[in-house]
Amino acid sequence: MARRGAGTPFLLRLSLLLLLHPGGTLGCALVAVGSPVVPLGSAVTASCTIRSKLCHGLEQGKVQITWMLDNEPMAGSQHQGPGGVEVSNLTLPQFNRTHAKLWCWVEWNGTKQRIGVAEIRAGYPPAKPFNLSCVLNLSDYGLTCQWEQGPDSHLPTSIALKWSPRAQPSRCCRSRAQVVTGCTPQGGRSCCTVPRRLLQLYRQMEIWVSATNALGTAESEHLCIDPMDVAKLDPPALQSIQSIPFQTDCIALAWEVAQSSAHMELQCELRYRAPEDPAWALVTGIVGQAGTTQCCGFLFGMQYHFQMRCRRSSARGYWSEWSLGRNYTTHEKAPSGKLDAWWSTRPAGAGRRLEVQLRWKAPRRREANGQVLGYRVTLSPRRRGRDPPTVCNTTHTQCNFSAPAGTRRVYLSAYNAAGESAATEVVLLERKGQPLAGLQAVPKDEHSLWVRWEAPPVPAAAYVLEWQRVTSEPGCCSACWQMERDGAATAALIQDGIEPFQRYNISVYPFYKDAIGVPVHTAAYSKQKAPSYAPKLHLKSISKSNAELCWDPVPVEMQNGFITSYTIFWANSTAEVSSAAVNPSLSSFVIRELKPSTPYRVHIMASTAAGGTNGTILTLVTMVLDDIEIQFLFLTLGLIFVLLILLLVCFQKNGRVKQQFWPSVPDPANSSLGKWVPAELQQEPLQVPGTREPGLATISTVTVLERAAGKQPSAWGKEPATETTGTFPALPQPYVRQEGPGTPGRGWAAAEPCQGPGGSATVQYARVVGDAYKGQQHAPPRLYLRSSSTQPLLLDPSPSPKPYENLWFHGAAPHGCPGDGDCPEEPPATFPLLQGLRISGAEELHDCRAF
Repeated sequence: MARRGAGTPFLLRLSLLLLLHPGGTLGCALVAVGSPVVPLGSAVTASCTIRSKLCHGLEQGKVQITWMLDNEPMAGSQHQGPGGVEVSNLTLPQFNRTHAKLWCWVEWNGTKQRIGVAEIRAGYPPAKPFNLSCVLNLSDYGLTCQWEQGPDSHLPTSIALKWSPRAQPSRCCRSRAQVVTGCTPQGGRSCCTVPRRLLQLYRQMEIWVSATNALGTAESEHLCIDPMDVAKLDPPALQSIQSIPFQTDCIALAWEVAQSSAHMELQCELRYRAPEDPAWALVTGIVGQAGTTQCCGFLFGMQYHFQMRCRRSSARGYWSEWSLGRNYTTHEKAPSGKLDAWWSTRPAGAGRRLEVQLRWKAPRRREANGQVLGYRVTLSPRRRGRDPPTVCNTTHTQCNFSAPAGTRRVYLSAYNAAGESAATEVVLLERKGQPLAGLQAVPKDEHSLWVRWEAPPVPAAAYVLEWQRVTSEPGCCSACWQMERDGAATAALIQDGIEPFQRYNISVYPFYKDAIGVPVHTAAYSKQKAPSYAPKLHLKSISKSNAELCWDPVPVEMQNGFITSYTIFWANSTAEVSSAAVNPSLSSFVIRELKPSTPYRVHIMASTAAGGTNGTILTLVTMVLDDIEIQFLFLTLGLIFVLLILLLVCFQKNGRVKQQFWPSVPDPANSSLGKWVPAELQQEPLQVPGTREPGLATISTVTVLERAAGKQPSAWGKEPATETTGTFPALPQPYVRQEGPGTPGRGWAAAEPCQGPGGSATVQYARVVGDAYKGQQHAPPRLYLRSSSTQPLLLDPSPSPKPYENLWFHGAAPHGCPGDGDCPEEPPATFPLLQGLRISGAEELHDCRAF
């Protein structure tokens, strides 16, 4: 490391000494190449020679030579020559660069040093110039030549325009005479001017272009000319233009040639056109020295623009530039020809008048003969000496007027400043003729349509084509029309007002001799594209599996073509996309087989023959149930709710409901009658009614039965004892209330407590005997028994009798009972409410007394 660090300053000083030594490295190194300029893609050879004795610091040690092409290292072959000379040779088999530097490097003790360089260029031989042409400018008589260069040679190339006197006037050949360099282009231009002092006028010269570079020389074709033959004259100047009165369609024109060409024989050309003309009209064969000429065939009242140019009569030179233009308007005369008219009529004024809408076309340029000032419509032709009354005088091309009913002819004329045209007779024919056999329209370009039709069975004299742009608001666009006067025609081109992406309704009317045919209609576009926008979807109805959509049609102005179809797309959350094409005449669609309770994204695409446009997305969610299912569900819930309300009312009003369905049986023990004690009780004989009263029975006797002392109740179901007593114990007075004894129809009632073993006075039973109504036959007494028992009636569930009625009284008195109202043998068994209930101790009932 110490040695390497100490040697570095020494090498730097050595490099400086080599560079600063007188002669530098030129004396010790030499770089040579086979050729500094080579064809592009060819091989290049180079050698680098180093004389060590002349290179200070390189006398001792081995020298390594390397190569660099620009910044790219190259490998060469090194060998040692006689006298201590080191030589390295390099061969580049294909040199593909247009310019490069080849460096020779010396490597000694790990340090590289550039000691020589060679510059190499590569390219192509110069290309042959072509299209050589020269023009002599008479203003300074300089000959200006121009040409076109060939492909770039990538090498410095010198261009020169050379000429020499022509050796053989009969033919042009490469002259061996003295060659003169006329001029050299500057700045890479392809033209130059030979000054007048180097030219020989009126003498043949041989002129060519020479291109030279390091790889060769190329010459253009030689041009043999007389400089005066290629002279370009100055344009003439138009002096005046005027109409010739006697030849009304001709004009006289005067001009003056340029001063520089006044001594030459010239031929000139005149061109003119009207502002509406697409091309110029050319008049040839005008002699330039004449100064005046006449031209015919001009239209009356038309403005024209005139220009003129000239050249030598030998026809070898160039035309001059066109002169400055001059405008001129020819004089007018009265319009000529007939006007194309179209009309429509309708009755008015209760059939006494006729409303006429008359339209016509302005006269053609050739027939207008000037500027039309207006139009006149009359109901009769103009006669000598007097003018008919005018119904319309307008500057427009249509007129609405009223005429008497039965008018069949009107007369139309145009006028300008020079006079009025002959009247055109317009016959108001009826539209009842035969229609065309067929009609179609196809686009020619964006602003025109070809209308083709099939001729009608009857030959037509002319045709009227009428077209109108279709809009959303009818009547806002006026109709255009044109007349085809050729009755044999089957096609016509319409251009007036035709715009792309707009629909036009086209009608064709055939003209017959005595009628107008019924029109045939069609629609067409001159150009179509996708609709401006698609309709917006609306959800009309939805269920769990269907969805009905509707939309408003696209306005006709925005359709941009014929709508071929509407396409409905729908997709669910799992990206399952479905579609359906819908007829363009429909404005609604039902999507079927949808999944319940599922969100869908729906959009519509409107399509024409030129493309389609997508609409906005509509998001919808199908229902869980259908409408009928929802109605059934609500009805079921409503019924359940009503039932719940009824159950709630039943629980709240339990007593009333129970009373309605399970009525309570009256309990005599808790009856107020058992606790009622009259203030005075009188006995009266028991009177039993002979017959049953159909009405309410009168209570006549109340008997209270009491259990005899010492008696035990018999077993359930045993018959009562047959023992009877003649009389009942006396009833305490407070328990008896008696009616008057002799009163008929009155009953009595007695209550007697049955004395038990303990002397209790509990009322156990009551007997009610009904009296017969007055005047009726007496019947066996009826006995009503009531019990204070709370046991249910188990055996016979017969219904209760009607008020104050007991079926037991319908038959004879029971066996063993006296007919005067004694106590029945078995009152519990005959009491209606105690049927089926056998009460133990029933035999004690015989111990009760009746009052």
